[in-house]
Amino acid sequence: MTLLRNPRHYSRFLLVVSGLGGLLYGIDVGIIAAALLYLDKSIHLSVAETSAIVAAVLGGGIFSSLAGGFLADLFGRRRMMILSGFTFLASVGIIVLSQSFLPLLLGRLLQGMSGGIMGVVIPLYLAETLSADSRGRGTAIFQFMLTLGIVVAAFTGFFFTHQAEAAILAAHGNAALIQQARDHAWRGMFFSILYPGLLFTLGSFFLSESPRWLARRGHTDAARAALLRSVPPAHADQEWNAILSATDHSASVRHSDSLLQRKYVVPFLLACAVLALNQATGINSILAYLVVILRQAGLSANHASQGDVIVKVLNCLVTLVAVSLVDRKGRRFLLITGTTGLTLALALGGLVFLGSERQLQDVTAPVQQLAQHLDHNNALSLSVVSFGKSYTPSLAQPAVLTVLYSVHGAEHIATLRTTDPDPTLTLTAEPSQPILIRRALFGPLPSPVTGWLVTALLSLFISAYAVGPGVVVWLMLSELMPTRIRAVGMGVALLLNLAVSTLIADLFLPVVGHFGYSTMFFFWSACSVLYLLIALFLLPETRGRTLEQIEAHFARHP
Repeated sequence: MTLLRNPRHYSRFLLVVSGLGGLLYGIDVGIIAAALLYLDKSIHLSVAETSAIVAAVLGGGIFSSLAGGFLADLFGRRRMMILSGFTFLASVGIIVLSQSFLPLLLGRLLQGMSGGIMGVVIPLYLAETLSADSRGRGTAIFQFMLTLGIVVAAFTGFFFTHQAEAAILAAHGNAALIQQARDHAWRGMFFSILYPGLLFTLGSFFLSESPRWLARRGHTDAARAALLRSVPPAHADQEWNAILSATDHSASVRHSDSLLQRKYVVPFLLACAVLALNQATGINSILAYLVVILRQAGLSANHASQGDVIVKVLNCLVTLVAVSLVDRKGRRFLLITGTTGLTLALALGGLVFLGSERQLQDVTAPVQQLAQHLDHNNALSLSVVSFGKSYTPSLAQPAVLTVLYSVHGAEHIATLRTTDPDPTLTLTAEPSQPILIRRALFGPLPSPVTGWLVTALLSLFISAYAVGPGVVVWLMLSELMPTRIRAVGMGVALLLNLAVSTLIADLFLPVVGHFGYSTMFFFWSACSVLYLLIALFLLPETRGRTLEQIEAHFARHP
């Protein structure tokens, strides 16, 4: 480890390890997208249970983000990074071995807890360790690696989906082989992410502690040594003087300075608003349900997986561009540009889905009658059903039947396309269980052109997110928070972020089942408008300022 004694080499190593944390965070979010194609066919899940599995990563982060801020202040940033790595490794093992809903939920919660700690501690660690001139670029690398993690998850999903579909085709209707292919697909997706988790955990052991944390704990010599390890000598004196000044001031006011002052409350509330609206744009739900959304828009399973990869690769590439701009154009400019693009893409996506949904017929009553006379497998054969005069299964134009039903109060969604090899709809219930059809819609299947149009709009969405909120949000979170409340404040703000994300992810399937995909897209677009207004009128520019100078800005402005 002699090379790590050179500040330039150590800084690169620091960014690689921190970047691996971002990679794992992105994998946490993205890996479920393709797994949803097979998960509920291997382990029977209701709509609520499927939503809980998706939202569990975000929900787990709610608990760990707040605790992570407190614990990072108590035990240090480095120890919490190591803990998050071990938690991630444990979560993968539990998920891969799961045979039912509860252990699967537990594994996903642990996965979310690891991500919540990483989301608080790593941007905090980078902000406190890097110099003012490199802080924006360094923290943006965390976001880039997060998007790369989503891409890695997408490619992983595409690889296993391709294998599974080939195996299903080769099974020639053999139910046991088909079940085996589906089960192997989603478990293989999760097992493959174990390796970057090992690298991150091992790398964290070789990092130094945050110099600002050490200084506040009174370890002045260790703080200066840690600073000199990561900051070039040309910038070290300026950073060290700022640290000493802030530490002395904090010590003198610790007992008399009220946390209700404007210099604490305003930046805290701004950071909370930015973090909450960042998720209210629908980013995590879109990434998690992307394959499902593209399937609904008219693409086949393989094409939907390809679209998933396209959107997520674009996210990664545009983030690279944003990393190069964040210290040149500034945080506020990128945020305004990005939220404008989000608003446009989501509004147009809502209009596309609204046009398709208006062509669907409500066939709840006839499907409820047929549901009373299913075969022993609870299968409904579409070949004997005629829904309305406009569209019937005998027509050449492909059609789709979507059924929202409940068994003992638990809601499920089943979808059947006339283009499927086996035109039967299987309702998940025991033969003796009563099935209540809550909503059934039948109509033309959107064309592949519509599916690729939605893919293009989601590409615009992800590009706008990457160039604005994506690259700015973690940076602004760590920059806006005053020194005295930074760790805990970041934890509270991230808790709000994950709470909004969890709520949206949990409501996604029930909302689209009852009201359609257009409803969610219009809601996300409205939240993006509010995000744009805050960026335009309330956020200051923080580019090129030390953390202490940013804090002074809020203290000076009444």
